[in-house]
Amino acid sequence: MNTKTFFLAAILLMAACAAATAQEAAIAPPPPSQLPRAIDSGTFPTGHIQGIAVDTQRQYIYYSYTTMLVKADMQGRVVGTVTGLLGHLGCLDFNDADGRVYGSLEYKNDAIGRGILASQGHPDTHAAEGLYIAIFDVGRITHEGMDAERDSIMTTVYLADVMEDYTATVTTESGERPHRYGCSGIDGVSFGPRFGRSGGRQYLTVAYGIFNEPDRTDNDHQVLLQYDTRNWERYETPLRQDSLHRNGPARADGRYFVRTGNTSYGVQNLEYDAASHRWYMSVYKGEKRHFPNYTLFAVDGRARPVKQELEGVPYAGRARVVPLADAGLRDKETGIRGWHFPYGSTGLFSLGMGYFYISHNYSSGKGQGSVIRLYHLTNDAEHPFVAVE
Repeated sequence: MNTKTFFLAAILLMAACAAATAQEAAIAPPPPSQLPRAIDSGTFPTGHIQGIAVDTQRQYIYYSYTTMLVKADMQGRVVGTVTGLLGHLGCLDFNDADGRVYGSLEYKNDAIGRGILASQGHPDTHAAEGLYIAIFDVGRITHEGMDAERDSIMTTVYLADVMEDYTATVTTESGERPHRYGCSGIDGVSFGPRFGRSGGRQYLTVAYGIFNEPDRTDNDHQVLLQYDTRNWERYETPLRQDSLHRNGPARADGRYFVRTGNTSYGVQNLEYDAASHRWYMSVYKGEKRHFPNYTLFAVDGRARPVKQELEGVPYAGRARVVPLADAGLRDKETGIRGWHFPYGSTGLFSLGMGYFYISHNYSSGKGQGSVIRLYHLTNDAEHPFVAVE
């Protein structure tokens, strides 16, 4: 071996070792010592927990409890709450770029919406419909019982294209049906890169809620919209719940589909994990027996979207489809991959370096609560996460 060949071999060996070390670091670094293994939210007289978000720099955790937002420290001590919401507050994410919490917020004149109004002492006649991203200036949350409307904590942005799909009537293989793609509103939200990329500009990605309706075929894809929020100041509006506004972008910056098979109400929690370059989607189990009906799916964030016909959706034409990650169990009949994971639908948050906080909700005579447990990502086909002891 001559000198040039020797040095080339040495460089390649060092590069391989560095890559292996980087991959190992992304998979199994030591857990951050300051992060507790479990955080008990305590109980609240509300609906169950819907989502969680963590500000790792300032050491705060946020919970959505259907009609309220809770701010707590990492020992679970409540710092403040935002109440007075008459809509359904869902999945949350913390935006590192502006230090605010973003969440899905639905106002629907359906059984759930009317139930929320009744629980707050409002008659059904106040019910109105609108689908929003709620943006909380969480630095202003300093004590319990703060009001979403009066205390200048929350602004909202209206999502017109989601509302169009929710109110549309379409011709399916089983006849005319309400709700394009089975859209029941919005649930999952998460910041991450454009699909097909592993870095760069961060987009707010919003996942549809989807009616399960086993007798139709156009509801077997998850629908993901990506929004560039850098100029959303022109849309942000304080919410008046007796007069819902319509200020927001006319269209998303990108619309994507993921074939997962049937679920019950779509993506409950959406979370981008930079360590694995995957978008994790936690769902309630579907009802169509010819699908595997997993409760956790992962999208390969680096795979480029491909334009193609959507199977079972006769009215869609060609659309951008992103693939599931090559991970988890694989159903032989459909090729769909995922996991039967019992947690995550009420809170899933990536902390970085392969670590996650995942909600374990519970109920008691005092109300609804959750224990937020620390997990580590694995490469196991059956067990996507392992609890950190």
